Amino acid sequence: MQQILSTLRKAIEEYNMIKEGDKIAVCLSGGKDSITLLHALKALQRFYPKHFELIAISINPGFEFFDENLLQNICKEANIPLFIECNHAKEIVFDIRNEKNPCSLCANLRRGIINSIAIKEGCNKIALGHNQDDVLETFLLNLLYTGTINTFSPVSFMDRTKITLIRPLVLTSEKNIKRYIKKSGISVMNKVCPMDGKSKREDMKMQIVSWQKNIPMIRANLFGAITRNIDEWKTQK
Repeated sequence: MQQILSTLRKAIEEYNMIKEGDKIAVCLSGGKDSITLLHALKALQRFYPKHFELIAISINPGFEFFDENLLQNICKEANIPLFIECNHAKEIVFDIRNEKNPCSLCANLRRGIINSIAIKEGCNKIALGHNQDDVLETFLLNLLYTGTINTFSPVSFMDRTKITLIRPLVLTSEKNIKRYIKKSGISVMNKVCPMDGKSKREDMKMQIVSWQKNIPMIRANLFGAITRNIDEWKTQK
């Protein structure tokens, strides 16, 4: 946890993610990233000079592998209130519309519910579990498929809802998250979506691994380019 806390706190302070009195809703999918984020923010809460509250929000999309008991046990052990809502994504996205590229629609359905719960519970911030690998993969997806140089920001303010999105794990590698989960013996939902392992994002992940064999510094070079040259990242510092 110390290594996770180190990069998490660095990201929070570098991009001014947490302020005194914040109430933060952690999006808890049951995967390794969101569980690690929940644990890390709870650990940070104990000693961080700025006081903040935590709740967890989870969306049950109706998939048979969604384990509500797992999420309840995680939050009970961490003493964090959990709010679970159904959104019928499986029925809408996969059964009725049979989307070939369902990720965008599914994300939009989840986002609306998460925002509503966060507002109802008095939260001013929502924490997402995107890690450093997600940053790199999104950058490559945008570059190769849309011809744009862009990725998501560490901090994003949503004008319509007046809620700020924060991503405290953007400096934390997926490798370190996997190591933490394994060493801690934490149970996770190994599958949180039918598209796991089948998406273009997975292709980008494999491409980075392939490049790394010949260019060992590829990850550091890509991340350096992002933090030096993308306006959204610059303005958050």
